[in-house]
Amino acid sequence: MDLSRAFPRSPKNKIAGLVQLGRMIDKGRAYNTNNLADYIYPCPLDKIILNFLRIEAGIFANMVKEKSDDEITSWAENITKSKSPSEISFINEQILQRKPDSEDRLQYFKEIRDRIDPSRADVTTWVDLLDLEEGRLPPKNS
Repeated sequence: MDLSRAFPRSPKNKIAGLVQLGRMIDKGRAYNTNNLADYIYPCPLDKIILNFLRIEAGIFANMVKEKSDDEITSWAENITKSKSPSEISFINEQILQRKPDSEDRLQYFKEIRDRIDPSRADVTTWVDLLDLEEGRLPPKNS
């Protein structure tokens, strides 16, 4: 995947019940071919999933080089079988609700958001900022 030509999947898309996993697959594949563009692999959101699945970023990158989405889905489903629905929900919420955690990160976040659309003060999470930046958020209701 070449992330200078296409966006990775939305972090909100679920694979094996997990948000961010599909996006991480796309970024891992781009990482393998040196086509990450301005994306980061592994980013802090990726690290949450990597830790939850108990796999290192380099090993995961090798896996996505060799396996299809369906094979990765089966692998992740096999791991999540031992997790409770509340554990999966908790991890998903950790990603979906993650916000800037310091004043300098908040300032950086607001600069990006305001450069894209200064009217979107409703965008307060990193996931929503990614979807705004990549054109997936619906227009704000006036």
